[in-house]
Amino acid sequence: MAVSMDDDVPLILTLDDSGSSASAPLDDVDREELPNENGGSYDVINDASSPAAGDCCAQQSSARHNWEMNYQEAAIYLQEGENNDKFFTHPKNAKALAAYLFAHNHLFYLMELSTALLLLLLSLCEAPAVPMLRLGIFVHATLELFALVVVVFELSMKMRWLGFQTFIRHRRTMVKTCVLFVQFIEAIVVLVRQTSHVRITRALRCIFLVDCRYCGAVRRNLRQIFQSLPPFIDILLLLLFFMVIFAILGFYLFSPNHSDPYFNTLENSLVNLFVLLTTSNFPDVMMPSYARNPWSCVFFIVYLSIELYFIMNLLLAVVFDTFNDIEKRKFKSLLLHKRTAIQHAYRLLITKQRPSGISFKHFEGLLRFYKPRMCARERYLTFKALNQSNTPLVSLKDFYNFYEVVGLKWKAKRNREHWFDDLPRTAFLIFKGINILVKSRMFQYTMYTVVAVNGIWILVETFMLQGGNFFSRNVPWSYIVFLTIYGVELLLKTTGLGPVEYLSSGWNLFDFSVTLFAFLGLMALAFNMEPFYFIVVLRPLQLLRLFKLKKRYRNVLDTMFELFPRMASLGLTLLIFYYCFAIVGMEFFAGVVYPNCCNTSTVADAYRWVNHTVGNKTVVEEGYYYLNNFDNILNSFVTLFELTVVNDWYIIMEGVTSQTTHWSRLYFMIFYIVTMVVMTIIVAFILDAFVFRMNYTRKNQDSEEDNGIVLEKEISKEEVVGIIELYKRISGASETAQLQKIVLQMDKYGQMSTVFLGRRSRTKSDLSMKMYEEEIQEWYEEHSRKEETQTPLQEPASASNSSVKPLSLRQRSQTVI
Repeated sequence: MAVSMDDDVPLILTLDDSGSSASAPLDDVDREELPNENGGSYDVINDASSPAAGDCCAQQSSARHNWEMNYQEAAIYLQEGENNDKFFTHPKNAKALAAYLFAHNHLFYLMELSTALLLLLLSLCEAPAVPMLRLGIFVHATLELFALVVVVFELSMKMRWLGFQTFIRHRRTMVKTCVLFVQFIEAIVVLVRQTSHVRITRALRCIFLVDCRYCGAVRRNLRQIFQSLPPFIDILLLLLFFMVIFAILGFYLFSPNHSDPYFNTLENSLVNLFVLLTTSNFPDVMMPSYARNPWSCVFFIVYLSIELYFIMNLLLAVVFDTFNDIEKRKFKSLLLHKRTAIQHAYRLLITKQRPSGISFKHFEGLLRFYKPRMCARERYLTFKALNQSNTPLVSLKDFYNFYEVVGLKWKAKRNREHWFDDLPRTAFLIFKGINILVKSRMFQYTMYTVVAVNGIWILVETFMLQGGNFFSRNVPWSYIVFLTIYGVELLLKTTGLGPVEYLSSGWNLFDFSVTLFAFLGLMALAFNMEPFYFIVVLRPLQLLRLFKLKKRYRNVLDTMFELFPRMASLGLTLLIFYYCFAIVGMEFFAGVVYPNCCNTSTVADAYRWVNHTVGNKTVVEEGYYYLNNFDNILNSFVTLFELTVVNDWYIIMEGVTSQTTHWSRLYFMIFYIVTMVVMTIIVAFILDAFVFRMNYTRKNQDSEEDNGIVLEKEISKEEVVGIIELYKRISGASETAQLQKIVLQMDKYGQMSTVFLGRRSRTKSDLSMKMYEEEIQEWYEEHSRKEETQTPLQEPASASNSSVKPLSLRQRSQTVI
């Protein structure tokens, strides 16, 4: 593919006093191309008159500056498309651009994250504080004020970038501003009064964390939870309706039995049937009535069949269906949003004379802002990978693949099949034999057999161990034998495949890690390093290799590894809910639970702590449930996790209720419902990911998913030399080092071209593109029709606006929201 070295010269945007355009082309061979009139909105040209013949240098400098602004604005559009940022937040002038660039760098993001974490961690030091971390009121209030001042600075930069009108339209930012205002007032009050007061609003501090750039996945999870609420609430109301009906029925049926404490009042009936929904009090709740009349079990069987086995599963099915629909709509929205961002960027990079595509010169300028760390070689390979038509310009159709191609990591394809091809014949034959051996099925199944035998041996050894010290000073011979076998396997694979190919496989990395830990465990045993004995228990991880044998297991494990990032964000979402409930729990229930605190309640035994003498011995009867309290943030988190598991959770609820008021039950019931929503979303997400992968696997039987996305491109020596010349013209020789290495490599081997491989891991978006391939075309057509209907409405407005704008201002690209 030939590279355009001399781009065409478009109409010059600088207008003279009379408003006429100066369209004289530059005569210099190295003239600077000027941008299209769809250019960016940041530049104001001081001298609006047409340059004289002797002012070509000034014109070139102005054009170069205008192009730089276009490159930067196009890169911002592409970043907005990638991050799913709304286009109405796009910076509109030079001041907004400066604030935007300041607020969109990793130092600012880290400041944002650090401030949010500081505010959250203050709950460790504020009353009721963790004993070891307690700080004085003046200290933690001052730290809080400092963090809030930093948040004020962050919001001021955001307002400078967005402008006041857009700032107040941004709902999340306005919520954050309101919370900041409340927190500021409360912090000042605490500092002035030098005493803490009831501060439930501390639970809102998590909003500062949610608004961080690094917590985008958490925001998406929260949005998905709120979008799933309407159908969830419908089924929840149905569930509560049946619960009320059964509570009334149970009250009439079982309240005459004075020995039954579960249905003696309507309130107790409702509470105990709510607990029964979690099966935490079953069959205890049934036994008093069952002892009196065996037929009473029908009531509980029917209740659990309807509520637990039908409606709860129906709830999961409805949430899963809603979740699946939301995922599809979210993918469609993001896909079309990226497409619109690409269209905006494209209009900023084409020229008047060549509106049919983007030249490499301008594409390279874009990447300097979009991916500053990308080297010259990768920029050209990315351009070539996009350019499917093999012409000097990248068309809009090809540019639509920008996000899929720009993430590729490029490496030269090896001319040799194996790493040992250039070795002497004897060495070559030895390593070739090892290569054939480690790739053979016999070798693989032999190692699977060794792993299985090792697993059985570990099981037998563990079964025969007695209580006490499990780690003897003598290293077991079985440990040495199996570790030697794994070490030999690692050595054979490394030499047969080569270190690079060996470590490129995820399973090989796993094998290497487990073998390394096993060796460290051997060292710990051999040298009696007791603090590191825990490494020895990692040996059974080798058994996971057996799951490679069956395809379904491989799919499950692959899905699990793919889900780790999303599961981490879902876990953080759950922790945010924990934090909110922990703060509320500490404010209302701190210090209310202690040993022997609940002697008048039905769960008194769980909180009883007594010691009495039996013969010559003192016997301590201790109920440990007093440890499940809200005395500080750490204890609260443990208590809330126990409530999430729901095993005997009603004991915690009744203990707190006996010390406070019956209304305290609402806290625990609401927490159960909230966690049920989040956990149902998590289950729906896992089901959706697994079903999606299964459907994709069935639809693409022959695809090699493990290799990810691989693209192969060949570049000739002539192309590389042309690119080097172009770089020397536009940026000097500083960026041509890697390109010159390619030329030297070609000269060394007498080649006229070199093949490069671009690789990246396969994402859920790539799988979705395959799954919805037919529907995507319909989405694109629908999106194009919408744009066509919006364009005629926008053109008259833009024409009227342009007539009143100062002539020295460059007009901004049309934005379709």
